[in-house]
Amino acid sequence: MLPVSSTDRLFILTGAGVSAESGIPTFRGVKGLWRNYRIEEVASPEAWHRDPQLVWEFYSMRRRVASAAKPNPAHFALATLENSLQDRLFVCTQNVDNLQEQAGSRNVVHMHGELFKSRCDTCGCRPFDDTNLYEPPAEIPRCECGGRIRPHICWFGEVPFELDRIFLVLERCTIFLAVGTSGVVAPAASFVAHVAGRARTIYVGPERPANASAFTECHLGKAGEMLPHLLGSSCA
Repeated sequence: MLPVSSTDRLFILTGAGVSAESGIPTFRGVKGLWRNYRIEEVASPEAWHRDPQLVWEFYSMRRRVASAAKPNPAHFALATLENSLQDRLFVCTQNVDNLQEQAGSRNVVHMHGELFKSRCDTCGCRPFDDTNLYEPPAEIPRCECGGRIRPHICWFGEVPFELDRIFLVLERCTIFLAVGTSGVVAPAASFVAHVAGRARTIYVGPERPANASAFTECHLGKAGEMLPHLLGSSCA
């Protein structure tokens, strides 16, 4: 069990490994190919300008897959912990699905965006909930300003969301827990190094991450099996 005192502040980073346990393939699954396209070819600003219909086909597929998935015990363990620790818990995810919210979490920061939200590519309107599939023969929706509606996703070459807030919380955390992350994707891979030496750093996942040496503890195994036990008594 993870001991948490009344003064501890937890920063939890979740990655693709958590969603994979719910049946959502990792972003680079099948060697990073989709219909013979490299993922970068359908997940970048350049791809959007070149062929927005193809981009929407890709994200419509991802919406279909994610909509069939259900939260697993790891998601529920984090939601339960939020109820206990309230604002002393900060959950930041690299995942774009809404499984953590389905499990009951209310305050999750999606640094790479949200799959079931869209926004205008021109006027910067506020992202809105959107579960629609935009596949042929459907046309790409338009904003009132005339701009095209795009997925609310951080693509290759774009800056992740809420980084200022994330690093502010990292400065204050006393426990850093990464779950199911590869330790490869920047800037999330650098978070553990940012807090090393002053916060307890823990990793949970089926495989050692690329940045394993930066953690003081590594617990190898499925998040859905390990997190409920690890977080079970963390309700001080």
